[in-house]
Amino acid sequence: MDLNSADSAFETRLRRQLPEGVIKTTEPRHLEEPRGRYHGRETLVALPRSTQEVAAIVRLAADARVGIVAYAGGTGLVGGQISPDGPLPLILSLERMTEIRAVYPEENVLICEAGAVLADVQAAAEEAGRLFPLSLASEGSARIGGNLATNAGGTAVLRYGNARDLCLGLEAVLPDGQIWHGLKRLRKDNTGYDLRNLLIGSEGTLGVITAAALKLSPRPSAMGTAIFVVPSPAAALSLLALARSQLGELVSGFELINGQGLAFLAETLPEVRQPFAERPEWSVLIEVGVVAGLDPQAALADLFEVAASEGVALDGVIAQSAQQSDAFWSVREHIPEANKRVGAIISSDVSVPLGAIPEFIAEGREVIGGVGTFRINCFGHVGDGNLHYNIFPLPGHKASDHANQRAELQRVVHDLAHRLGGSVSAEHGIGRLKVEDLERYGDPAKLSAMRAIKTALDPLGIMNPGAVLKK
Repeated sequence: MDLNSADSAFETRLRRQLPEGVIKTTEPRHLEEPRGRYHGRETLVALPRSTQEVAAIVRLAADARVGIVAYAGGTGLVGGQISPDGPLPLILSLERMTEIRAVYPEENVLICEAGAVLADVQAAAEEAGRLFPLSLASEGSARIGGNLATNAGGTAVLRYGNARDLCLGLEAVLPDGQIWHGLKRLRKDNTGYDLRNLLIGSEGTLGVITAAALKLSPRPSAMGTAIFVVPSPAAALSLLALARSQLGELVSGFELINGQGLAFLAETLPEVRQPFAERPEWSVLIEVGVVAGLDPQAALADLFEVAASEGVALDGVIAQSAQQSDAFWSVREHIPEANKRVGAIISSDVSVPLGAIPEFIAEGREVIGGVGTFRINCFGHVGDGNLHYNIFPLPGHKASDHANQRAELQRVVHDLAHRLGGSVSAEHGIGRLKVEDLERYGDPAKLSAMRAIKTALDPLGIMNPGAVLKK
């Protein structure tokens, strides 16, 4: 069903029926995304202050058959927040809906509006003596609605799970303008289909999340951080198994770092201090959060002793202060920025079963070698099987020199991940960037069910048109 553009007549109708100041024209930030792959077009932006205003906006858009692109923090990496073509949509920004509505420390629950910035939610939880463990590089600008709409992952998935695992209930506006009052604080609720989990990860294609009941956790009594040098990715997996055997669920972070990433860091961001004078080919950043009575540094020292005796750790440094721990994390968190400065030909966000990680990394070099000679930086949240697999030109060349090979390189990486039982989108979603990938690799029965759900809930096709599912 064809959509209409958000034209002047639609603008007049919106301004007439909505409170003053809700409708404006877009600013440059509404038309940009971090990787610069998609560029929006100047259109109308709605800035509601309440769920009722969101519902009114959606009803008006449905009546006029105008598409809606929900906008949160704008930090998504697959173009889900940008509409580069087709009829002009209405951008619906949740940036004014930032209230922390309630905190229930005894229940480990926090309720907030969808426009709340992730860092502010973390701070509110900390003020209540609790932890909201979702942690991302963009947490200072990413908003909860976007985190949930994309089922964000981050560095603590190993212990706490994805955004989906951290949400108990939602409030949302459905495509016909109805408000779904699902903002419950229940751990158990088996009353039919789970709309919460349907909306989480739907990337704004099934409705607009307006508020969420989030699951908090007790704050660890103390944190410990270490970087261990490992001889191979296979040894990193053995180290992970050993860490979980000795420390159980206390392991909250387990990040694989490749020497190529450290070399890029030294080249482009020399001010970021690295822990080893001689760059290791493979290393692992480990974080543990312990309960009262345990010493995290001693626990990590015991882990290293056993790991070294079994040959799965060759060297290691254990942070002795919060400042040193921050320095270790700074190394990991600056690798994406170093990659950006060098300039990747392709950047892949894939996941494979944990046991297939060594095979994926080894075979990845072979399939990439079949296309040409490149530099590879493979790193990521190996504790949950999520690898960021980035391919770069040789020194003296630019990514643009290989523009004609970009599609082939992406295809061979995704083919390999799919063949090993993995996913071509581990934590960033489908957006517009991976619509064709979903068609290529998606299970036919799943795709059929997804289309049926989309048609049932959004028969006019107004919710984020062009994202996730092929038109």
